[in-house]
Amino acid sequence: MNKYLVMAALALTLAGSACSAASENPFLAKEYNTPYEIPPFEKITIDHYREAFLKGMEEQKKEIRAIVVQRSVPDFENTIVALDRSGSLLDKVDYVFGPLSSSNSTEETRALEKELSPLLSAHYDDIFLNELLFAKVKSVYDNQAKFNLNKEQKKLLENIYKQFVRAGAELSPEQKEELRKLNTEIAMLQLTFTQNLMHETNHKYVTVDKIEDLKGLPESNIAAAAKMAEENGAPGKWMFNMQRPSCNPVLQYCENRDLRRRVYETYYNRGNQNDEYDNKEISRKLVTLRLQKAKLMGYKDYASLALDNRMAKTSESVYKLLDQVWTPALRKAAEEIEDIRAEIKKDGFDFEPAGWDFMYYQNKAKEARYSIDEDEVSAYLEINNVIKGLFFVANKLYGLTFKECTDQFPVYEKTAQSWEVIDKDGKVLALFYSDYYPRAGKGAGAWCTSFRPQGYNGQERILPIVLNVCNMTSPTGNKPALQSIDNVNTMFHEFGHALHSFMRDVHYQGVGRTERDFVELPSQLNEHWAFEPEVLNIYARHYQTGELIPMELLKKIEESSKYGQGFATVEYIAASYVDMDLHVLQEIPENLDVMAFETQMLTRRCLPEQILPRYRVTNFSHTMGGGYTAGYYSYMWAEVLDCDTFQAFKEAGDIFDPETADKLRKYILTPGGIDDGMTMFKNFRGHEPEIGPLLEKRGLTMK
Repeated sequence: MNKYLVMAALALTLAGSACSAASENPFLAKEYNTPYEIPPFEKITIDHYREAFLKGMEEQKKEIRAIVVQRSVPDFENTIVALDRSGSLLDKVDYVFGPLSSSNSTEETRALEKELSPLLSAHYDDIFLNELLFAKVKSVYDNQAKFNLNKEQKKLLENIYKQFVRAGAELSPEQKEELRKLNTEIAMLQLTFTQNLMHETNHKYVTVDKIEDLKGLPESNIAAAAKMAEENGAPGKWMFNMQRPSCNPVLQYCENRDLRRRVYETYYNRGNQNDEYDNKEISRKLVTLRLQKAKLMGYKDYASLALDNRMAKTSESVYKLLDQVWTPALRKAAEEIEDIRAEIKKDGFDFEPAGWDFMYYQNKAKEARYSIDEDEVSAYLEINNVIKGLFFVANKLYGLTFKECTDQFPVYEKTAQSWEVIDKDGKVLALFYSDYYPRAGKGAGAWCTSFRPQGYNGQERILPIVLNVCNMTSPTGNKPALQSIDNVNTMFHEFGHALHSFMRDVHYQGVGRTERDFVELPSQLNEHWAFEPEVLNIYARHYQTGELIPMELLKKIEESSKYGQGFATVEYIAASYVDMDLHVLQEIPENLDVMAFETQMLTRRCLPEQILPRYRVTNFSHTMGGGYTAGYYSYMWAEVLDCDTFQAFKEAGDIFDPETADKLRKYILTPGGIDDGMTMFKNFRGHEPEIGPLLEKRGLTMK
């Protein structure tokens, strides 16, 4: 056959294949053809993700070019709104790939993340470093008075303009090129750090050969450890990975001190094992490159760059908050250490407590002081009943109801559940997925994310698809999923984020986010209802008898709720200090040892040797993985806000006061980022936040 005919036939074949692939790729179809346009998870392949990401970047480039080349005078609609709406396909695929790659990570998804990271970094740099595009944005910003913008539109314009400036739009061409390189390298290092940590958490094990070494560990945890060992080719043994539901019970209940030590050291040394998953050098490089980026942008240190668009504004205000709580927390922790020493003596030992003794003996001290057995409490905290508690609070406060749709909605994970969220007017407000159990490929901890954010398509409100991802205790043997007090608090916390996402009502994506140090207010606020007697009476029922939690046990939970807050507060603030200390550095030694630096900074602040920071640098994903860089303090900052916010319900004399709840929804949960955080808080509370309610909640005293 003529070679040109062969080439033509091949071209037609390839074109046909491309069209076929496009038609089969769910992301490229006009509609998903599923209930509420939920992504058809079971139909999506790794190749679909890759194709849609590449196509999405290509389409957004065309959309950006159309804004740049248009001959009309730049205005709010043809420049700002067009920019806000650009990249819809890229967002569409990213909102699915992001949550799934962190909860169902595979070798394929990790490889694709690494493949896409430099491409996405370059893509967004191409947008925000585009001189012609920025000139149009600046023209609208400088002439905004003539566009008669409403409050939301003004905020969108301000956000987009500042986003360009913070992304380097005003830099010289040479500086922009340097920034591009820094952004690409930082993005790849953060991704590598996160992937390393996921491996260290899910695939670092402590193995036990003898059942007697597990004395004190609840039967359900022993069964889970036996199952983990069998799944990893070690039948007849017991294995613990570094997910909290696996390793924490060992630290809390096991009598074997050496086993506690092994688990403790393995957990806290994740990313610090001098192997292929070691994160020390990655952390050093990240701190170094972030400082270079900050100085390139005209800031003295990276914290100044990061804090510039948050409520705190300066590192001085962050340290002021942390210092205010640090001293009373240390004092309370010293009291708890004395209790631990007393418990060690009761056991007939005279050793000085170490880190791996803290949870074990603190638990015994708590039992001795309040006669409360957390294992007994867990029998009343079955996970499906706790979910009823989440929904009860949402109904009492906001009038929401929940219709389970697990059998009707697309499923991305067989243990996940899903619901329609119905507002008090009877209309569907949002869709909610819960994914509560640990598994290989799921990141550690708990988080809230979305498969689709709230928005508008013309006048039609787009329903958000919100997802809570946690690592709760799983069912084992004949026992259902019984949760600890901490786990219940986590469920209420993440559901608070979900409530925020359900109720957000904004017309532009660029005003959907609040400041980083405000975002934890709705989540931490929701925790306040978790163990209120009226709420416990709804969901706390014994998993075997159905008996409501006894009043006597309710009183013990309430009395003991502040015990251990010295330890919890110190370990949290210690991590917050290290995060800030690394990012206020104005020079980085080439031979910086991040672990030695951590020790030096915390020794200087008199951290008790029995307490380590909640996360050490090499497993501190909040700061090294991005997201909360120079921002881990945000939980404490938001706790000042949430405690003062809950105080409003106490002052009203009813924790479900309808008027206060309506104000909360109107001023805190609905506006997204249309107002800044302090404005939202003061609109609700009528005054600036006060620290007193936080100290009272944690059982700390001010001097």
